[in-house]
Amino acid sequence: MSQLFYLKECSSTNDEISKFLLYENSDFIGLHTFNQTKGRGQYGNVWTQTAEKNLAYTLAVNTQNILCSDFIFNYYTAIIVRDFLAILADSEVKIKWPNDIILKGKKIVGILIEKKKINQNNYFIIGTGINILQEKFDEISNAGSLLTQTGQVFDLEDFALNFHTYVSEQLKNIPSDEEVLAMFNQNLFRKDEISVFEIGKERQNGIIRNADEKGEVWIELENDGLRSFYHKEIKLLY
Repeated sequence: MSQLFYLKECSSTNDEISKFLLYENSDFIGLHTFNQTKGRGQYGNVWTQTAEKNLAYTLAVNTQNILCSDFIFNYYTAIIVRDFLAILADSEVKIKWPNDIILKGKKIVGILIEKKKINQNNYFIIGTGINILQEKFDEISNAGSLLTQTGQVFDLEDFALNFHTYVSEQLKNIPSDEEVLAMFNQNLFRKDEISVFEIGKERQNGIIRNADEKGEVWIELENDGLRSFYHKEIKLLY
């Protein structure tokens, strides 16, 4: 069973979801708004969205039936979001390690997954910010939206409901670790292509080879050879 709630405005759906978990009994509880004022991204980054143009959505998933590791769960969540958008956009959609979603070279989705204990239950709190109808972004930004990248106009309410239904259903049956890893690497942005990376203050050419079950990405660097990195240890410039 899954439920979806709506707030006209909120600071962060990841923060507000806990209020709904205190009174509802469900393995999948979703909360969405089209006006999030203080969205958070990975590792303290800020996720800024234009009001009434985009979707801020959080799904709380009870961990009692989740048997895979946190890393595999994160990967599979990114796969689900990628698949949903690929169907809608009818275009190539990629996952920028570890879990940004890229459509035609532009980031259209940011995902933030946290674990929280609320009302004696443990939850994965999956926060997803999706740029849907926004048309203008900073000139130097790598961000885009479904509208800018496909020309398609989507109804926000319908999008939110369909997205919630799809994600909840897909999370009921998580494939094996090997299958998830294979799907993730199959859709990995810039995999096996020469790219420019920033490591500290140094820039270096390299090729993404694969992501592994420990949450690391393996990159074959021009000067340093094959190395593994955790998130924030290296930056892909694109």
